[in-house]
Amino acid sequence: MFVCHGNICRSPMAEFVFKDMVHKAGRADEFVIASSATSTEEIWGGIGNPVYPPARDELKKHGISCEGKRAVQIKKSDYEKYDYLICMDENNMRNIKRIIPSDPENKIVKLLGFTGEDRNVADPWYSGDFETCYKDIYNGCKALLEKLI
Repeated sequence: MFVCHGNICRSPMAEFVFKDMVHKAGRADEFVIASSATSTEEIWGGIGNPVYPPARDELKKHGISCEGKRAVQIKKSDYEKYDYLICMDENNMRNIKRIIPSDPENKIVKLLGFTGEDRNVADPWYSGDFETCYKDIYNGCKALLEKLI
């Protein structure tokens, strides 16, 4: 089980890319996969924004739907619920550690760490480059799945 954290662009992309991978591997029933925001920027009056349209479009290019997904914020109780709390970047890690200040099981990790790289997933919010972001996420999710199975 894992949950990925980032902004409205990257974390839902990672959620749905990984869901697609485990489904294609015939292992979907072994995982609980979700994504959440590390802040409330995308949540208004208790209702989260849908996946950012360019991120949704990038997923669609790869035959992946994220229909119905809305932003939710990470909760302290998520630490006990999930085996991994996967972040897209350093900012998300800092934000999570404000909500979950203790990580005795080393569950809070960056996605690209599974590839052996210590870098952030490319952020398309500033660059508009959703293709590079997708590639980073795909590679990180692929490495994670290989580690887990």
